[in-house]
Formats: sequence, C-alpha cells, structure tokens
Amino acid sequence: MTAGPQRGPARPGGGWPGDLADSTTPVAATSARVRELAAGAADTGALDARMSVCRACPRLVRWREEVAAVRRAAYADQPYWGRPVSSFGPADARILIVGLAPAAHGGNRTGRIFTGDRSGDWLFASLHRVGLATRATSHSAGDGQRLPATRIVAAVRCAPPANKPTTAERDACRPWLVRDLELVRPTLRVVVVLGGFAWTALWPALEQAGYSVPAPRVPFGHGTRVELPGTGVRVVGCYHPSQQNTFTGRVTEVMLDTVFGSAAALAEVVERLD
Repeated sequence: MTAGPQRGPARPGGGWPGDLADSTTPVAATSARVRELAAGAADTGALDARMSVCRACPRLVRWREEVAAVRRAAYADQPYWGRPVSSFGPADARILIVGLAPAAHGGNRTGRIFTGDRSGDWLFASLHRVGLATRATSHSAGDGQRLPATRIVAAVRCAPPANKPTTAERDACRPWLVRDLELVRPTLRVVVVLGGFAWTALWPALEQAGYSVPAPRVPFGHGTRVELPGTGVRVVGCYHPSQQNTFTGRVTEVMLDTVFGSAAALAEVVERLD
C-alpha cells in the first residue's frame, strides 16, 4: 500500500519548488519580530524566505495548517504548502500587483500566490495576453511560469478563514509589504491594486516605505489612477478577479486586459516572452 501525501505544511528546505527557506531561516513569532526580520532582509530572496515561515498570527497559522492537513476532497491526493505565501516575481520588477491574501486551496495549496484557483486563472491569462507572463496558466509552483517585469505581492500572506483577515492581521503583515516596496523602488513604475482591501492596506505601507502619498486618500475604484508625487510611480485600481466578480460579469477579460495592458505601457515594458 502506497502512503498518501504528507499531511500538514511543507517543511522548509524539503524540496518544494521555489522554496527559498530552510532550517536556518529565522522565524517571526510576533509582530515585533516581523518588523525586525522584514527590515533586515537584504534582498527579495531573503525577504521571501523569511515571510514564508512566519508564525506571528495564531489564528492564521491554525487555519492554514488545518486546511493543509484536512484538504479539500478534490485535492486529497496532493500535498499542501500550508505556509505563508511569498511574493512572486523579479527583484527589478517595473510593475507590482497587490492582492488581498492567498486562497485556502489555491496559494495555500500550491505555494505560489494566485496559483491553482479561479482568480489566478483569470489573472495569469490576462497577464499572458498583454505580454507580462510567459504562460497563460499557473497551476503549481514548479510549472515554469515567469513574470519578467512583474512582481505579485499580497496585503496578507496567509490564507484567512472566509477570505477575511482581521485588521490586526493585516497590520501585523504590513512590514513584509513595506520591505517589498522598498526593495523594488529603483525600478518600480506602476502598482496595480486588486480590490478595496488591498487598496486600503497599500497606502500606509507606501508611506512607511518612504514614498510620497497624496492627501486626502483617493477612494478605490476600477481604473482609478493616482500618481505618487516626485516618484513617477502610478497606482492603479482594479476589481479583484474573484469568482464572485467574474461569474457576475463585474469583471471581464476586457476589463483586466485594459488595466494590465495600460500598466505595461505606463511601465514601458517591452518583453520577448518564451
């Protein structure tokens, strides 16, 4: 009889595709430690490794690991990542995409943000159509997908129950986003924000990362553009490609392609994709 896949979260250094952490990676068990480890990450590789082993929010840790142990029936024969999901994309990205949080059976299963769920299907298909992704699909962390000029991040790095992180969890996770914004600043030109939660979470992170932010805050809206003074960086709002939004027609392929095509043009991204 063959044993099934391991129940529970993936072990750092255990060979999961794209896992940058190992047994020596420092673990943040408190929000104060998150701030310390995020600020001390010398590059995006160190940042991604450190955020992928974070244990600062007890409710999120319990939920993500419970989901990884119990597993949805459709994925019962698959291992689950069950850890915080790191950012995905190069350190010299010109476009940053900010989402809400990983899906319980999407990124929490695959180990890559927006991978293995319907939202990701819509997002990566659009990125591919406008020339920002090398593949139209993203099913697993080892599928060869690349984003040559784009980096995807999230306001909260763990899958939350009912897709609803608390404000305390959002704030505890903010230093990872702040450091992402600091590290990508030399090349950053456009930030595309998916949904109102991520829009609200972004502005204090931008301020903490040293960007000039206009006042008063501009309300979220699909297609809303805000230029950050003195930076040349534009922030663009986009409805989240959630299943609810895509099923009801609130978000269409044309709407996504328009936002990401405009982002590519604003960022002057010209890529030859494999």
